[in-house]
Amino acid sequence: MRKAQAAQKKSARKSDTGGALKTILYAVLIALVVRTLLYEPFNIPSDSMYPGLHKGDYLFVSKFSYGYSNYSIPFSPDIIENRLLTGEPERGDVAVFRQPTDTRVDFIKRVIGLPGDRIQVRNGRLHLNGKMVDREGPLVRADVVPGRNLTAYDGLTGRECTSASGLPEPAKLYREILPSGRSYTIYECSDRVPGSDNTGVYTVPAGHYFMMGDNRDNSSDSRFAGVGMVPLRNFIGRAQFLFFSVNGTASFWEVWKWPGSIRWSRLFNGID
Repeated sequence: MRKAQAAQKKSARKSDTGGALKTILYAVLIALVVRTLLYEPFNIPSDSMYPGLHKGDYLFVSKFSYGYSNYSIPFSPDIIENRLLTGEPERGDVAVFRQPTDTRVDFIKRVIGLPGDRIQVRNGRLHLNGKMVDREGPLVRADVVPGRNLTAYDGLTGRECTSASGLPEPAKLYREILPSGRSYTIYECSDRVPGSDNTGVYTVPAGHYFMMGDNRDNSSDSRFAGVGMVPLRNFIGRAQFLFFSVNGTASFWEVWKWPGSIRWSRLFNGID
């Protein structure tokens, strides 16, 4: 009798263990499917997309927005020539892509030029197909950009930056408005990167896109040979929304500082 009861308990323990392992396996498989085909998390390593995205932001990128390529599917063999279920990036999208000159590196920038477009920056102003793109500003009120807290950098009265001459000057915020009516906030801080405020005319080739950072004077993007035009196959997905953000004031082991390092107002914000 006792042997039978012991055998039943042992069998029950095996069943419980097997059930737990199956649950874990299913959870891992679901997570892999979601990450591979639907949404992938990314973190922002620099301020090149400031003020919309901050260093320390974490966001989800929709993988299905532009279809799938070798770069958007983890550990994929190089068998997809272009893309599967292709969707085309739209002007104004914030997108994650593999750097054309080093496909091990992920970049996040805004789509400015579509195939066939002519892009130029003159005196800091963006020109699209020969026409200057409209913009509003400098912004001087925190309520100019709906849903965004600008109190830390209210246009002319906020942050200072170092100009090319080495002297401090006020940074400026502008609301850039594309021909479609889509708009977003850009950040200007003099011509900190030589050639960023005055460029030649770039003609975007077929199957490629011209990408720029919103922090116009502190961004490595399609204006420079290190990045250049981005092929469609290099796109990973479109940035959708923030799910976490930290300001970098707390180390991993400084648990007592964690609450103060989280940018609570940025959690679950959408992306312009």
